[in-house]
Amino acid sequence: MRFLVRDRLLGFGDDYWIEDEHGNKVFLVDGKAMRLRDTFELKDARGRVLIDIHQKMFALRDTMVIERDGETLATIRRKRLSLLRNHYRVALVDGTELDVSGKILDREFGVDYDGELLAQISRRWLRVRETYGVDVVRDDADTALLIAVAVCVIHLAEKEHGTD
Repeated sequence: MRFLVRDRLLGFGDDYWIEDEHGNKVFLVDGKAMRLRDTFELKDARGRVLIDIHQKMFALRDTMVIERDGETLATIRRKRLSLLRNHYRVALVDGTELDVSGKILDREFGVDYDGELLAQISRRWLRVRETYGVDVVRDDADTALLIAVAVCVIHLAEKEHGTD
């Protein structure tokens, strides 16, 4: 299933909708301004919070935490030695890891689990400016988690490069 994400044009604290390939509003990314740490909520179309995303306060490297129902689901941080491409590690609470790699700032990257592609993020498929697609490859994948991972990784990369 493919989702369309309109890039935030005004920066942190903005809200933006994620639509399915038919133009239906499916998820709302609700940026929470006026907080000590970067905070987002991923909500469904009815406004119910599916996932909380926030910056870890006391970490040596920028780290984002994804929570569902108050329980930590995943922690995201940049891999230390990734010279040629952007690499991020998503440590899931069950001990498994997702690997995110590619050209994050260009919105051309993939999310893999154990070498298997779960989601592909790309601008190439779209003609709409300032929009990228999140193509969830596996039917049994946690769509909300994969979209949250894409939002986090892009936020971390922009913050690192000073474009946020």
